[in-house]
Amino acid sequence: MISRAAAVALAVTALVAVAAGRLRAQSPKVGEMAPDFTLKGSTKDGLLPKPIHLADFRGQTVVLAFFPKARTKG
Repeated sequence: MISRAAAVALAVTALVAVAAGRLRAQSPKVGEMAPDFTLKGSTKDGLLPKPIHLADFRGQTVVLAFFPKARTKG
């Protein structure tokens, strides 16, 4: 089983455009906390059964990685 932190790092290639557009409009300034958001998480085996909430990781370092060309022919 993959850890939730790893799931965040592998998260949501299908929702990249939607999430990026939504977060860009509310981007925090340097040093500010990121606004809470919820996204579907995925791994190499498919979608996770529960969505991932940024608030669940408060106090921890979180790295979001988006791979827009993953699972595409591009």
